[in-house]
Amino acid sequence: MKMVALSKVTLVFAAALLGWAYQATRPPPPAILGAPGGLPITSPRVRLKDGRHLAYTENGVHKENARYKVIFVHGFASTKESGFPVSQELVEELGVYMLFFDRAGYGDSDANPKRCLKSDATDVEELADALQLGDKFYVVGCSMGGYVAWSCLHYIPHRLAGASLVVPAVNYWWPLPDGVRRSAYGKLDSRDRRTFWIAHHAPPLLCAWLTQTWLPTSPIVRGERGAFTDKDWEILTELWRKQRESGQQVDRAKATRQGTYESLCRDLTILFGTWELDPTEMRNPFPDGEGVVSIWQGYEDRIVQVEIQRHVARRLPWVRYHERPEAGHALPDMDGVGDEIVRELLLGAGEAPQSEPPRAPQ
Repeated sequence: MKMVALSKVTLVFAAALLGWAYQATRPPPPAILGAPGGLPITSPRVRLKDGRHLAYTENGVHKENARYKVIFVHGFASTKESGFPVSQELVEELGVYMLFFDRAGYGDSDANPKRCLKSDATDVEELADALQLGDKFYVVGCSMGGYVAWSCLHYIPHRLAGASLVVPAVNYWWPLPDGVRRSAYGKLDSRDRRTFWIAHHAPPLLCAWLTQTWLPTSPIVRGERGAFTDKDWEILTELWRKQRESGQQVDRAKATRQGTYESLCRDLTILFGTWELDPTEMRNPFPDGEGVVSIWQGYEDRIVQVEIQRHVARRLPWVRYHERPEAGHALPDMDGVGDEIVRELLLGAGEAPQSEPPRAPQ
């Protein structure tokens, strides 16, 4: 009798587990922007070829008068409102038009059920064409936006005048030397490793994992204090204080207003998925030196590990690699760094590419 009862309990448990797994792998429907009684649209948008819309905001000099046109790609759990720290003096000096947009599924931009590496690049291209930016433009990808910059370099290099990858997110499943992978992955918090492993090996379960409350998830994904260095936190705290005092505080909840699945989960499954391109085998889009590609990295960064950036830079000697020993993930928000990034991108000024970045373990 005990065996029969135990078998029934096991069967019920297995059925419940299967039911949970089935529900967990079914993506929740996205909130519909602009529908009656739904989420309001508060930004100008352009219509793409597949019928989706991308929301954008323009800054800097008027594009008709601009010498340089730069598209900025925001990071994880962020929106176009996050901007980029470029001084008004530099904008006016160089005549820079700046375009910020919400990536698919973020903010006021429609979700893309077929979103992938290539679609993120073609979104940038179609946005530029819809706003008549011309044959070529510059791209700055920050943090998670860095993978979009890699995608642009691969899929639309003919449209780029230059690209800067600022503390760009990395994929621990890129073709990497074992020593580099072990060193970088091993530095992560165990909760981050677990979450990234799910994103790579079991992506259908990722959304359920991120939204459950009975086990701890990734400090990086949650933006917890421990994911940042003391210097990072000091910089970010001061930035948030200035935003509050100026009445320009960024509404962080807007990033995921269409749901976690269409924003955060798609970011993570694309970043940590199996890429159809290898950044370390990327061809130089500017063989005659007519443009600049740069990587900016903080040595102390706890979110993006320096070992992988060094490996990529060593494999791509045409990339200008800048590593700041005192900086973390808030590198672009350090005094004057944003201007350095943009000035080098547009003028090619600054340090020459490092022929041999510091060597990582093999």
